[in-house]
Amino acid sequence: MAGQGTIGIEILEDIPRQDLDFVIIPIGGGGVSSGVGTYIRAKNTNTKIFGVEPSGAASMSAAIDKGRVVELKTIDSFVDGTAVKKVGLKTFKIARKVLDDVTVVPEGKVCVTMIELYQNEGIVVEPAGALSIAALDNYKDVIKNKTVVCILSGGNNDLSRYPEIIEKSLVYQGLRHYFIVEFFQKPGELKTFVNDILGANDDITWFEYIKKTNKEKGPALIGIELSHKKDLTPLLKRMTQHNINYQYLSSEDPLLNILL
Repeated sequence: MAGQGTIGIEILEDIPRQDLDFVIIPIGGGGVSSGVGTYIRAKNTNTKIFGVEPSGAASMSAAIDKGRVVELKTIDSFVDGTAVKKVGLKTFKIARKVLDDVTVVPEGKVCVTMIELYQNEGIVVEPAGALSIAALDNYKDVIKNKTVVCILSGGNNDLSRYPEIIEKSLVYQGLRHYFIVEFFQKPGELKTFVNDILGANDDITWFEYIKKTNKEKGPALIGIELSHKKDLTPLLKRMTQHNINYQYLSSEDPLLNILL
């Protein structure tokens, strides 16, 4: 906590303490938030200090809600730098005193932020490093026209993960969807689906027959990417109108993870 708290010293070396309105800090075990929070709070009691966790590993939020350290039964390890089942006892005792709020951010939103940081700012961050920036939308009403510092806590990102990051980003934005569609085993079925079901700007990004032994009909896993989130409703309507037998797979469906 003491070592990580020196980030607070660096912040106040660059920004006069009376001008610093908000600091947003990623939370894993709680060391950075409690260390930086302690220093900033000692120097300026008017600065608001917010913590942010991934929704799949919100152990500090759980601890604050319960008033004690608790261990989460399961976590999503995607934001690996902050994927902690249980925060530290000492860090919890300090963090709940110095933090004004703790918010959570979906993993998909983290992916969107990672891509935006790379494409717009040329900054490569790991998922945990993007947490504080991803949380800005959660506080957009209170931080408007204020001086805000976001701590980007790491750039240790494996570039081989980017296909997964892009996938999660598109799913979160409602631009990529998966279906199990039952096709009759005869020529022209896929062509008909493309011509009659897909919109002008829709694209098939994944197609795989799941069962190939049925001679009459069989299900196929289809991934469809849309240009706009609003295009999903017309797509579903066309599938219904053409009597397409389908099952929609949400991003939380365990079956989707197995199939992909």
